[in-house]
Amino acid sequence: MSDLEIARAAAVRPIEDIAAAAGIPRDSLEFHGRFKAKIDPGLLPSGTTPGRVVLVTAMSPTPAGEGKSTCTVGLADSLARAGKRVMIALREPSLGPVLGMKGGATGGGYSQVLPMDEINLHFTGDFHAITSANNALAALIDNHIHQGNELGIDPRRITFKRVLDVNDRALREVVIGLGGPAQGTPRQDGFDITVASEIMAVFCLATDLGDLKQRLGDITFGYTFDRRPLTVRDLQVEGALALLLRDALKPNLVQTIAGTPALVHGGPFANIAHGCNSVIATQTARRLADIVVTEAGFGADLGAEKFMDIKARTADVAPDAVVVVATIRALKMHGGVAKTDLARADLDALRDGTPNLLRHVRNIEKFGISPVVAINRFGTDTPEELDWLMAWCADEGVDAAVADVWGQGGGGPGGDDLAAKVLAALERPVDFTHLYPLGLRVEDKIRTIVQEIYGADGVDFSVPALKRLQEIEANGWADLPVCMAKTQYSFSDDASLLGAPKGFTVHVRDLIPMTGAGFIVALTGSVMTMPGLPKEPAALRMDVDGEGNAVGLT
Repeated sequence: MSDLEIARAAAVRPIEDIAAAAGIPRDSLEFHGRFKAKIDPGLLPSGTTPGRVVLVTAMSPTPAGEGKSTCTVGLADSLARAGKRVMIALREPSLGPVLGMKGGATGGGYSQVLPMDEINLHFTGDFHAITSANNALAALIDNHIHQGNELGIDPRRITFKRVLDVNDRALREVVIGLGGPAQGTPRQDGFDITVASEIMAVFCLATDLGDLKQRLGDITFGYTFDRRPLTVRDLQVEGALALLLRDALKPNLVQTIAGTPALVHGGPFANIAHGCNSVIATQTARRLADIVVTEAGFGADLGAEKFMDIKARTADVAPDAVVVVATIRALKMHGGVAKTDLARADLDALRDGTPNLLRHVRNIEKFGISPVVAINRFGTDTPEELDWLMAWCADEGVDAAVADVWGQGGGGPGGDDLAAKVLAALERPVDFTHLYPLGLRVEDKIRTIVQEIYGADGVDFSVPALKRLQEIEANGWADLPVCMAKTQYSFSDDASLLGAPKGFTVHVRDLIPMTGAGFIVALTGSVMTMPGLPKEPAALRMDVDGEGNAVGLT
C-alpha cells in the first residue's frame, strides 16, 4: 500500500484522548476538527523536569530518499513501546515541496503522523498566517513610502521581500508599483518562499509571545538614503504583526499511527534557513515528556549544525543524543551508482559511499556527542549489504542499528534495536559545545563551518559579500551566528560533488543580516530562496475523489 492508503486505513484516535494520555489539560486545547488541536502552553502544568532531547539528522540526501522523518516517528514509537514517556517535535511541511518534489513530508509507511493529508496541505493555517504577516509588512513598507516617506526609506535598498508558500521561479525577480502615481513607487522586488522568510525564522526561534514581538521589531527591512538601517520598530507595526501570528504561535498536537503524541509546528528549510521546528513546540514537548524526539532538515552539515549553533543558543534545547539516518540506497548513490540501478546489490559502491556518512558522524562528534547511526531499511537492501554496513560501523567505533520502521512501524519490533541504542546513548555523558564562539568575526565563523563541517579548503567572498561584511561590522551585527544557505546534496556548494569531496572552495555570493531572527544568512553557490518546480511536479499525481478524500499524496 502507499503511504496515503496506510494512513487512511489507520485507526485515528480523537485528539482529546491523545492529549489526556500525554497529561495535557483539556482547557489548554483549541480544537481544529477531531484529530488536530492547538495547545496553549500557558495553561500547561509547570515545575516538571524538562525531558531530554534526541536530535535526528542524516547523511547528505539524494533523490533516492533517506526517510529521516520516517525514522524520527519510528524511533519515538519504539521508545514509547519500550515504556518511555515520549513526544515528537517536527516541522510542518511546506506546500512548495509537497506540490513539487516530495509529494508529502509526514513520515512514511507505518511510521507516520496523522492526519497526513491535512498536515501536508493547509493543516491549521500557520503558514498562511506567516505569509500574511510577512506580506502585510511588505505592504506597510511600500505604503509608508507612498504616503510621504517620513523615515526616508531608500526604495533601492529595501531588503525585505514578499513571500508565497509555493515554488514559483517566475516570482524571483519582479517590478512593482507600475501603472502611475496612484499605484505606489515603482521598484524592483522579488518573492521568497514562505519557509525561507525571516518571519518564519522569527516564529520558530521565539520563546513566547513577548519574545516574538521583540524579534519582529528587530527585523531590519531596509536602509535610508544615507544608509542607516531601518527596523520594523521604526514603522511601529511589530504589534500588528504579532497579532496576526498570535494564534499560529500555539503548537499543533497530532498523533502517529501508533498513537504517540506529536507537536508539528513551524517549518523553515534547512538549505536556505535554519531548518528546525519551533522552539515553543520543542520546549512544550519537554514539559510533557521524558524524551523528545525532534529532527533537523536535510543532512547534518545543514540542519544539525544550525540546530547546534543557532537553535541551541536561543533556548535550552541542546541534544542529549543524536541519530544520523543512512540508507544503503543513498550510500550507493554517493558511491557512484545511478538511481535507476540502486536495486542491484553492490558492495563496492556501498563502500565508496561510506566517506559521506563518516564525515557526518565525525562532524557530530565535534559538538561533543557520539551519534547513533540508524540504517533505514528498504525492501531492496540485501542481507549482505546490511551486514557489511553494520560491520563497517563497528570498525569505525560507531553505534548502529538497522531500523525497519517503514514496513513494521515503530509500534512493532522494527525500531526496537534503534531505540535500545538511543536509550544507551542517553545514559552516556555529553560534553556539548558549539562549533564556534560568537565573538569570532563573521568571515571566520563562515570559514570555520566550511572547513570543519564541509571539509573545504577555504571560502571565497564575492565583492558584494565583502562589502556586506563591512556593513555588518559597522552596524554592530558581527556577534550573530551564521546560517549557511547551501545545496543540500553535497558538502560543497556544487550539487554534483557527491560523497565526501576534498580540495574545493565554498563561494559566498552575498550575506543577509536577519536581525530579528538573530543570525546572518550566507548565500553560497547558486542556491535560491525561491525554488522552482521540477519537470514533473508531484501535483500532477494529486486529486480528490468523489467523497472528498485526497489522492496521490506520498
